[in-house]
Amino acid sequence: MNKRYYDKAFTLVELMVTLAIATILLAIAVPSFTDFYENSRSEAASSNIQQSLFMARSHAISYGATVTVCPRSGSKCGTDWINGFDVFIDVEGTGSYDSTKDQVIRTIDAFNSNDFIKTSLKSISFNSEGMISGTAGNLQFIYCPANKANANSKAIEVSVTGKIRKTTGNVNCS
Repeated sequence: MNKRYYDKAFTLVELMVTLAIATILLAIAVPSFTDFYENSRSEAASSNIQQSLFMARSHAISYGATVTVCPRSGSKCGTDWINGFDVFIDVEGTGSYDSTKDQVIRTIDAFNSNDFIKTSLKSISFNSEGMISGTAGNLQFIYCPANKANANSKAIEVSVTGKIRKTTGNVNCS
């Protein structure tokens, strides 16, 4: 036998030790990746909501019209924000979408089906001055990835004056 061939091979013990170390490293890393993924998903989704609200307010001011944001359900407003939403010029200012009169400005596709959005709003409308129409208090959207009490949850708050800001920490969808 030629000794050269054995010098280049792995022994079974070396292979088992390598696999054991890799398994331990994966067991430590996977929870960190899950948390990172949920935080990234929550950040992206809440930023998407925030930017859409900014755009709705900006269009309302620019065009001197009422602009409404409502959850999508086919060709009308629905009730579940996780299915996505539409931003549209609300010609009659009803807070609901009328396909014969209203013009959709932006459509946001559905979010991750494992996540939650908590809000008491059926829709949100900005008037021509950029203020919220038809409500007396501040409004809030809370985005929770994976479960309702996730530490990576983010909230978007909209004041009556139309100021939009993102908050984190101690928010949940429960």
